[in-house]
Amino acid sequence: MTKIAVIVGSTRDGSYNRALARLAAARLAAHGAEVTALDLATLDLPIYSDALEKGAFPPDALALKQLLAAQDGILFVSPEYNGSIPALLKNAIDWASRPTGDEGPVALTAFRGKVAAIMSASVSPFGGLRGLTHLRQILNTIQMVVIPEQVLVPLAHTGFGEDGQLKEPLPASLVDMTAARLVRVAAALAA
Repeated sequence: MTKIAVIVGSTRDGSYNRALARLAAARLAAHGAEVTALDLATLDLPIYSDALEKGAFPPDALALKQLLAAQDGILFVSPEYNGSIPALLKNAIDWASRPTGDEGPVALTAFRGKVAAIMSASVSPFGGLRGLTHLRQILNTIQMVVIPEQVLVPLAHTGFGEDGQLKEPLPASLVDMTAARLVRVAAALAA
C-alpha cells in the first residue's frame, strides 16, 4: 500500500488548513493510500542550528526524519505567512533534511526522489498562492518531485460548511484530483 504523510503548517485551533488536510487525507485514503497525519505541534523541534545538530540531534527531529523516510509521498498543507510558509513548517523540513548516522551531507533521505503535493487555505482572495510558490521552490531544492496540481482555497473563512466540507465544487474536485495524482505518482515512483 502506498504510504502518504500529511503535514500541516498550522497549529491554530480552527485552522482552515487543518480542515483542508482532513478532507485531503480522506481523499488520499479513498484512493488507496495508507495515510499518516503528522501534528507538528506535538514535536519538540528547536529552531534549527548547526550547533544543536552537532551537539545532540533532537530526538523528535530524528523521529520525524525516520517517519518521512518511510513514506512514499508527502502532502504539505500550509497557510501563507507574509508571502511565505510558517517558520514551524520550514523548521521541520530543515531538521528532516539533515544527515544522520553515516549519511553524506546531502543524503536528503526523508525527501529525495519522493513525490509531494501542496495545498493552502487562506482568508485572502489568492488562497495562499505566494506561500505555495515558495514551498514548491523549497521542495524542489530538497529534491522532491512536486506534482503540478495544487489546491488553493481562497476566502477560506467562507469556504467551509458547518459539516467541514468545502462549499464550492471546484476546490473540492481539485482536492480529489490532487489526492488521486499524489497516490498514483507515489506508487509509480516506489515501484
